[in-house]
Amino acid sequence: MADVMTNYKISVDEEEFTLSSQDMAALDMLELDENKFHLLQDNLAYDVAVLHSNFMDKTLSISVNGNTYEVKIADAYDQMVEKMGLLINTSQKVNEIKAPMPGLILDIMVEVGQEISEGTPLLVLSAMKMENIILSQGDGIVKSIEVKKDDAVEKGQLIIEME
Repeated sequence: MADVMTNYKISVDEEEFTLSSQDMAALDMLELDENKFHLLQDNLAYDVAVLHSNFMDKTLSISVNGNTYEVKIADAYDQMVEKMGLLINTSQKVNEIKAPMPGLILDIMVEVGQEISEGTPLLVLSAMKMENIILSQGDGIVKSIEVKKDDAVEKGQLIIEME
């Protein structure tokens, strides 16, 4: 069985770098106590402590030799979402919901005339074998739905009009 190598994009303050699963396994690190570690790297010793962690956001606040750093970890899924442009705020009008990527409409969760608020699930879009729930970016009333279930859509295509 081939060893699958995973790359993690690590952001520390304003710096970004990539670590592979092999890099992580090769670290000369000893756990001293819960959330406290001793690390040797290039013949230098580091005392590392995890001060705070948020696994939902994949963020850590760590202390390295007394200096505090904010760390964000992006796994393969996070990197794919970023590459697909799903995290980029598009300059679409608030009253138009457009497809963020090409895909297939799996489900429409709203109806014409329905009043919705920001964060309301609007539809499910399948793209690259992943199901993406498209949420409302603001409050309003659904004026028209320009697609139906099982329709293929292109990036930027109008899918729901709001009023």
